Amino acid sequence: MSSTSKALLTGAIALALVSPVLAYDFGRPATPNEIALWDIDVRPDGKGLPPGSGTVAHGKQVFADNCAACHGDNGVGGIKDRLVGGWGTLASDAPVKTVGSFWPYATTLFDYIHRAMPYQAPGSLSSDDTYAVAAYILHLNDILPPDGKLDRDSLPKIKMPNRDGFVPEPEFDPAELFRKK
Repeated sequence: MSSTSKALLTGAIALALVSPVLAYDFGRPATPNEIALWDIDVRPDGKGLPPGSGTVAHGKQVFADNCAACHGDNGVGGIKDRLVGGWGTLASDAPVKTVGSFWPYATTLFDYIHRAMPYQAPGSLSSDDTYAVAAYILHLNDILPPDGKLDRDSLPKIKMPNRDGFVPEPEFDPAELFRKK
């Protein structure tokens, strides 16, 4: 082995031994406030919903300003997923999976909008605007009346049309995912 190869090998071994020591002091623990900024998931039972509220009327304006370009006016006909309709199609050869026909929990709608929408600026809507958009989409699907209002108490109480018909893919069955082996 040449002296250059020996030097490289010795250097590699030394680096491998020193790297963990250098990495040990890398970064710092996140503060509770920093963790809270990322702890925004919402469960089907409503746990995690923030304070705030929104009406169908306000949601119509927020939707027009932030959502219609992709999802179309009234949640139909845009370049992205259709949000309205599809009732009675899930068992057909051409199921139309929308918020009103497929989604099992209204809280999932809030969670998705709050974290991932609008497409060009995810997470930019306030909690009030997110409740409002969710109210508007639920209204378009005949789930909420025109004068409807959503907040952290009312949203989990909404029973979606497909709640009892929703069957998750077998690989995502919580009973299997969290079963002790």
